[in-house]
Amino acid sequence: MITVNDRMQSEYRYALDAPEGASFDPDFQPFHSPAEMLALGVFEGKYMNDCREEFPENWFEKAKLSAVADPEVNYFGIKSRQPLSHWRDKGWIHGPDPRGWFQWYCRYYLGRRLPEVDQIQIKRWRGFARHAGQIRANCHPGDLFCRPRQRQALLQWAYDPFL
Repeated sequence: MITVNDRMQSEYRYALDAPEGASFDPDFQPFHSPAEMLALGVFEGKYMNDCREEFPENWFEKAKLSAVADPEVNYFGIKSRQPLSHWRDKGWIHGPDPRGWFQWYCRYYLGRRLPEVDQIQIKRWRGFARHAGQIRANCHPGDLFCRPRQRQALLQWAYDPFL
């Protein structure tokens, strides 16, 4: 049982029902693990600052983190996130994950399973694939400077941004 106590949740508890990094829904095949994403540079380094105790230490060994949001920390070196208030306004925060999709993914990767919430988030993840299609349609293969904002967004959704 994991107990969460951070700035956004107090005494939230969840069980791990699957092995870490395994037993994923067949419709959900992320390209990167949370540790890989953090090491590459996501969310301007600011995302996981007050909730590290919830997740394995090895996720943070190579993580690019920052005390303040810093676009240079991102793999593609650009600003690429909306404030959490924007996500709330759009209705994109689901279930017991007040930080959004990546928090859900981290917990899912650890082994938490909440079937109703999982299906919502997996559907959102699958819908994000359209950005990969736009890169394939508009960029020469290997041109990482083409559509860097979309590539950063793909990385932040565990897709392969290096198409």
